Amino acid sequence: MKGAVKNRFWGLLKTTLILFDVMYHRFYGDLRSMRANKAVPSGKDETPTNPRGIPYAPFVDKVEDYVSTRDDVEPTLRNFQEMISKYQFMELNLQRRMTGLREKIPDIQKTLDTVQFLKLRKEETDPIETTFELNDTLYARANIPPTEEVYIWLGANVMLSYPVDEAETLLTSKLSAAKTSLSNCEEDLDFLREQITTMEVATARVYNWEVVQKRKEKLEEEAEKKKLKDSDA
Repeated sequence: MKGAVKNRFWGLLKTTLILFDVMYHRFYGDLRSMRANKAVPSGKDETPTNPRGIPYAPFVDKVEDYVSTRDDVEPTLRNFQEMISKYQFMELNLQRRMTGLREKIPDIQKTLDTVQFLKLRKEETDPIETTFELNDTLYARANIPPTEEVYIWLGANVMLSYPVDEAETLLTSKLSAAKTSLSNCEEDLDFLREQITTMEVATARVYNWEVVQKRKEKLEEEAEKKKLKDSDA
């Protein structure tokens, strides 16, 4: 029974590490090359993941079911540490992405508000009086006539002209996608922290098991020496 459980554990651990490699390369935009080298297991042997494909950490309830000898301890701890490092890598990338989204969402909202304002004003004949920024401390006055199109920065020094209605649709879609992405990042960040905690607990249990085994072996060795000494006497 223990052998079957141990084989199942190592199978799940191997699958989890493969999934980690896939997630790791996704962050670097190298998923295509990873798929050419490694296949993600599927079916009944597939490691469970969250909705974004981040694998759950294996839970070590009883160490003896997974580590039968002290020779198993070092590779197990090494694999656990590798998993923790990859969870932490994803955590760091998510934090950076969340920072970018939190800066991006207000900008999209302001642009959308401006487009909606221009849409309401396009039937008017009088121009809009406003000011625009030339640099940090210098502004200029301007009159904006009614317009049927706006220019939107798309990034990478690219600006495109859109009809007002299309611009509103585009910005509404981008705002919704950014908010959904931020919500997913927050959910994934909580998930990653839970998995890191799970792996740290598993690491501590395996380490403590090794300490106990060392003590047992030492006591057995001392008892054997005492037994030999008594027999010689």
